Amino acid sequence: MKLVILDRDGVINFDSDQFIKSPDEWKPIPGSLEAIAMLNQAGYRVVVASNQSGIGRGLFEMATLNAIHAKMHKMVAQAGGRIEAIFFCPHPADSHCACRKPKAGLFEEIATRYHTELSNVPAIGDSARDIQAAFEAGAKPILVRTGKGAKTSSNGDLPPHVRIFDNLAAAARALIAEP
Repeated sequence: MKLVILDRDGVINFDSDQFIKSPDEWKPIPGSLEAIAMLNQAGYRVVVASNQSGIGRGLFEMATLNAIHAKMHKMVAQAGGRIEAIFFCPHPADSHCACRKPKAGLFEEIATRYHTELSNVPAIGDSARDIQAAFEAGAKPILVRTGKGAKTSSNGDLPPHVRIFDNLAAAARALIAEP
C-alpha cells in the first residue's frame, strides 16, 4: 500500500491568518486537485492531517467543517481524484492534546488506522509544525513553498533531509517519478 499524508490549508487550498471558516473561503491552490488525482492514479491513497483549532476556538461549528470538507471532496472528485480520509485536531493551540501538530498524534492515528509503519510515507506540509509532526512520527517530511512554506523554508530550522518543492503538483510529480 502506498500512502501519502497531506496538510490541508496552504497545501491543498489557500491559507488564511483568519482561518478558513466557511466553504466559500475554501479555494484550491491551482494544480493541487489535479496533483491529488495524479497521486491516486499512481496508486497512492491520499489522507489529510490538519489542525483545525477554529473548532476549539468557537470560530465555526463541526457542521461547517464538514461542509468545507464536502466541498473539498467534491472538487477533488471533479478533478479525478479522491481523498480517502481526513484526520484533524479540533483543539486550540493552548490545549495539551497529543493530536495537535507539531505533536505526532494525528500521524500515529493514521498509522494505526491503516495498519502501517510511516517510515516510507511521504507527509507534505507548508509549516514547521507539519514537518516536525511528520519527523516525530517517522514519516518522510516534504515541504511545499505554498501557504507558509516559503517563510518556513527561509527560516532554515528544518530537520535534515527535508525535500522542498514549489507546490503540491511538483511534489506529486517527484513522488510518482521515484522507483
